[in-house]
Amino acid sequence: MKSDTHPEYHTINVKMTDGTIFQMKSTWGAKGDQLSLDIDPTVHPAWTGGNSRLMDTGGRVSKFKNKYAGLGF
Repeated sequence: MKSDTHPEYHTINVKMTDGTIFQMKSTWGAKGDQLSLDIDPTVHPAWTGGNSRLMDTGGRVSKFKNKYAGLGF
């Protein structure tokens, strides 16, 4: 196997949106660097099951529901 083909795997600090910091191994940055997250699993609706709303712009959702009303959507 060729040498120097894989990036260095080292420990970095990850700062969550609430300010907590934990260590993980990564190829990002250099050893000891801090990665600050804008969105993390503790607050993102995709992981927390947050509230989602359909935006009905131009009545598209209403038209879809009326067109396929008999199919049980």
